[in-house]
Amino acid sequence: MIIPAPPSVAFSVFGFQIYWYGIILASAIFVAIIVGNKIFNVINHDAKKDVIISCAPFIIISGIVGARLYFCMLNPSYYFNHLLEILDIRQGGLSIHGALIFGVAALIFSAVKNKVSIMKILDAMSCATLLGQSIGRWGNYFNSEAYGAPVLGQKWGVFIPESKRIVEFANYSLFHPTFLYESVLDFCAFLFLLWLVLFVGRKYKGITFFAYLSIYSVIRFFIEQIRVDSALNVASVPIAEIMSVILFVIGLVGMTFVFIKTYKQMHE
Repeated sequence: MIIPAPPSVAFSVFGFQIYWYGIILASAIFVAIIVGNKIFNVINHDAKKDVIISCAPFIIISGIVGARLYFCMLNPSYYFNHLLEILDIRQGGLSIHGALIFGVAALIFSAVKNKVSIMKILDAMSCATLLGQSIGRWGNYFNSEAYGAPVLGQKWGVFIPESKRIVEFANYSLFHPTFLYESVLDFCAFLFLLWLVLFVGRKYKGITFFAYLSIYSVIRFFIEQIRVDSALNVASVPIAEIMSVILFVIGLVGMTFVFIKTYKQMHE
């Protein structure tokens, strides 16, 4: 099966182009906020309701700012000489790791401000975030980015326009659709985390959040083995792989801590 290259522009309003990337990204954020709020309400019967909805503007802005700044930091030589382009996110250029860092900070602040459990709000949104990531990856498809190595045989894959191909593979046309691989894996991981937060997370607060860090890190590390357009390499190693290893370890340590803490509380 050959996946054709899609148009990047959805429609125009008075000459202003609306990109599919933006539509899909906005849809992914909307779904994540709604689902995260619903999960939070379900696992917090006695807590203040709709906390995530009420703090949504702050959480969303923080995530987008973090995603953009992190991406620009990975490309300092370019953005140092094109400062105004830091504000231009319409052509892509957002990093999930930056969004996670700033998003987690915004969620912690929102939880403290509303006097609700920090770990439960992180549990709810980490689960929903994977669903949003599954949807958001399709924005990369419409931007013809986040693709993998050329497909051997050239009988299937995603078609990448010549203008979007990296120089080393300019003579190839079909590539591994890594955006699709990650989208499917993210959705499967979301289903697992949904079960975890609803049936295990009530007792083990924080387990879903730390599981998210480890599971997504494994997914991203695997995808980076196939991708050829990583944002930045450090000594030939994609920075996304380095971050994935760090977050994977944090996730494992966090889950261990949650189990030990909960076990002690149950036996006091």
